[in-house]
Amino acid sequence: MTSLSLNKQSILSRNSPIGVFDSGVGGISVLKHIHTLLPHENLLYVADSKYAPYGGRTPAEITARCFEIADFLIKKNAKALVVACNTATAAAIDAMRAKYDLPIIGMEPAVKPAAAATKNGIIGVLATVGTLKSAQFAALLETYGRNVEVVTQACVGLVECVERGELSNSSTLELIQQYCKPLLNEGADTIVLGCTHYPFVRPLIEQAVGKEVALIDTGAAVAKYLQKRLQELGLLSKAKKAAEVVFYTNSDAENAKQVISQLWGQSAEVKRL
Repeated sequence: MTSLSLNKQSILSRNSPIGVFDSGVGGISVLKHIHTLLPHENLLYVADSKYAPYGGRTPAEITARCFEIADFLIKKNAKALVVACNTATAAAIDAMRAKYDLPIIGMEPAVKPAAAATKNGIIGVLATVGTLKSAQFAALLETYGRNVEVVTQACVGLVECVERGELSNSSTLELIQQYCKPLLNEGADTIVLGCTHYPFVRPLIEQAVGKEVALIDTGAAVAKYLQKRLQELGLLSKAKKAAEVVFYTNSDAENAKQVISQLWGQSAEVKRL
C-alpha cells in the first residue's frame, strides 16, 4: 500500500469500525481493553463460537474460518482487524496479512514479559493445544525462553466453560486446579494466560495458584499496539461521541446473548452471524 493510498484511506476510513474476532467469546477480554483505551472507536466483534475451540482444528481449517470472518468484517467497512485469539494468530495471521490490505493485529502468549517478570526463572503457560503446538509458540520460546524454564499446560475444556458462562462454578475451579497443579509443582512463580478466554476466569486461577504467583495476559498490550498502528496510519477516529459496539455470533446456545452481556459487563447488542 502506497503512502498516497494510505492518506486517501485515512480520510475515507478513520470513522469506520475496528473489527475484532475470536474462536468464541474469549476475545471480549481484549475488546474491553480496546474499548477502554479507545472509547470513541466503533467496534464490531465476531464470536465464531460454532467452531470453538480452534485448538483442536487444523491450521487450514482455522485459516479458512479467519478468511471468512475477515471478509465479513471488511464488508462491514472495518478499517483494521484484531485477531483476538492466540491459536488463530499462530495459524493464520501471515496468510491474512498477505491477502488483506489493512492493518491486522494479532495475539501471542506473553512469554517475553513473563520472562522479564519471573523472580526464580520458572514460568508456566496455560494455553490451548493448538497454541502450544504452533510454530509461533516455538519461536517465542526460542527467542525469549532461553534463560528461563518454561512449563506448559494445555487446558482442554476450559474454553468451553467460558463459552457457557461458567465463570465461578466449582467444576470450572476443579478443572483450573488440575491444570495449574503441574505448573506449581515445577515451581512456576509467573503464569501466562495464553488464551483470551482465560482472563474471564482469572479469579479462579488466582484462587488456585495463590497471591504469590503473577498472572500475565496481553490484552492491554494489544490495545496499545492497535492504537499505535492506527495513529501511524492516520486512522484514529476523531469522533467525540460514545462508540457503538456490536456483537455477532453463530453460537447455537440459547443463552448466547446472556453470556456475551455477562462477559461484556453490560447489556450487549448481539446479532446472528
